[in-house]
Amino acid sequence: MARATLSTAPSNPRVLRVALLLLLLVAAGRRAAGASVATELRCQCLQTLQGIHPKNIQSVNVKSPGPHCAQTEVIATLKNGRKACLNPASPIVKKIIEKMLNSDKSN
Repeated sequence: MARATLSTAPSNPRVLRVALLLLLLVAAGRRAAGASVATELRCQCLQTLQGIHPKNIQSVNVKSPGPHCAQTEVIATLKNGRKACLNPASPIVKKIIEKMLNSDKSN
């Protein structure tokens, strides 16, 4: 009986390589699950605000469209630590981005 269970192990080196590759991919996927949000392959902004008062904004991150998301995303970090997604087409948001870019150039 013991011999029968040993013979069920893959004797083909190709099957063994595929199994090891699969295990490595699963392990890498678990490690990536704890990675930062920026590595996720989906849009981060499911809902957007039309605007927010600039005095509440600490920083703004603009993410260009790419394989993770087909639309431009504007993520504002507020002074209270929360993050808010802003509508990049909104005139108020465009002014906020322009103001932030100009303040970065002057520093």
